[in-house]
Amino acid sequence: MTRRLAQVAKKVGVSEATVSRVLNGKPGVSAATRQSVLSALDVLGYERPTQLRGERARLVGLVLPELQNPIFPAFAEVIGGALAQQGLTPVLCTQTKGGVSEADYVELLLQQQVSGVVFAGGLFAQADAPHDHYRLLAERNIPVVLINASIENLDFPCIACDDAVAVEQSWRHLTSLGHERIGLVLGPSDHIPSRRKLAAAQEAARAANAELPEEFVERAMFSLEGGQAAATRLLDRGVTGIICASDPLALGAVRAARRRGHHVPHDVSVVGYDDSAFMTCTEPPLTTVRQPIEAMGRAAVDLLCAQIQGTEVPHSELLFEPELVVRGSTAQVSTR
Repeated sequence: MTRRLAQVAKKVGVSEATVSRVLNGKPGVSAATRQSVLSALDVLGYERPTQLRGERARLVGLVLPELQNPIFPAFAEVIGGALAQQGLTPVLCTQTKGGVSEADYVELLLQQQVSGVVFAGGLFAQADAPHDHYRLLAERNIPVVLINASIENLDFPCIACDDAVAVEQSWRHLTSLGHERIGLVLGPSDHIPSRRKLAAAQEAARAANAELPEEFVERAMFSLEGGQAAATRLLDRGVTGIICASDPLALGAVRAARRRGHHVPHDVSVVGYDDSAFMTCTEPPLTTVRQPIEAMGRAAVDLLCAQIQGTEVPHSELLFEPELVVRGSTAQVSTR
């Protein structure tokens, strides 16, 4: 008990006597200090006293599918900072292959009596994945916000970048450079944002009185290696421009082109998606579609805080406009 008092006091920056007063429900402690002590208990993994367990912690789960793709640490930074400004403490939950699942994290967060959960990418975007843990959150009336497109029938507010506009911008850019044989590297077939990107590409092709052949569409896991394998197949079919569903996929496409003896961008043009960190430092610098991370992250926190405070918010999708950033991985189609 003494060790617990000391750790919590050090975490909050108050005396052990103040911590003791909070734990025993004694007066003489401000509401802000009291809440800080309770949050410190949660963060340090201590159980709250029985009489205090009815209150939800000032903790918010931030569930990410990975940290290898730089876009997810970028979201975590924005969302974590915005939560802290609201007096909320983010609890980062990152999935690893063969490790703790999304459902396991939800169970742990419920045990900690979190105030809400933000999912930035995850199983909610995959139609064939298990979704029972989302319904459990809904049944418990836990505030939830999803970032990027979700499947139907998940009744949560959603923040998303407009996938259709992103592909339209990429397609228009490549066709303006003279590319006619344009391929796509997308995520799995049940991935909702990838489905939207495919539909937008098909529409863009039709608008140009053309078609997008099935053999010009490849699926891959969201990784550099996945992008390389998918792009290699597209290059073998003669594409000159490749639109990718993420920056790591695009970097894999650049590697595939080089392994085939092609020069990027003079032989093959590549467009990414996200504009994540260090894309200006690649060789060549990557042309990509920028997600407005700052605006999306802050909007997600605003929606979550409104729910926590008991305000009704629309359980619909809020779309944000992407921006094409042209760099060195795209150029006029080669006439050789």
